[in-house]
Amino acid sequence: MRALAFIAMFLSLTGFASAQEPRYTLQPGDTIEVSVLQDPTLNRQIVISPDGTISFPLAGHLRVSGMTVEALESTIAKKISKNYQTPPQVTIMLANVGTGGENKVYVTGEVNKPGPYPLATGTTIMQAIALSGGLGRFAATSRIQVHRKVAGKDQVFLFDYDDFESGKNLDGDIPLQPGDVIVVPEKGLFR
Repeated sequence: MRALAFIAMFLSLTGFASAQEPRYTLQPGDTIEVSVLQDPTLNRQIVISPDGTISFPLAGHLRVSGMTVEALESTIAKKISKNYQTPPQVTIMLANVGTGGENKVYVTGEVNKPGPYPLATGTTIMQAIALSGGLGRFAATSRIQVHRKVAGKDQVFLFDYDDFESGKNLDGDIPLQPGDVIVVPEKGLFR
């Protein structure tokens, strides 16, 4: 009888301890997988940028650093709900925990393997795209962007993959710096 009482007390204490554990909050460099049950075209993998934001179709730019996965699911569902007759069911999974912005670049958008990548000295945008598995089939190759913080302000550098690949602009291969975010947008409807 004492053994049963001890086991019951142990289980209640461990259950109480696990209920009190702090929940993980999203940080720059984390990779999340977002799924929308009503619209699979919105399903994607996203890397949280060094400034703690993401961009999601129909929801725009969102500051997510410090949010729990559940809070972000709710936020995205609320933002995109006006586009659906029934409330959208948004599911987010933490695919990879990042390590902040030191000595990493982040590749996101229409690439085959978005995520944070180690930055070696002299790494260029073409090398980072290669590390990320290359461009996806819907990549807008002439509008690739490098976002960089310079003196506390966001600067954007444009890269035209087609011009570089064809040899028209071989000097356009942008050297990267720690914390740079490479955004490969999707093609527009008529492009």
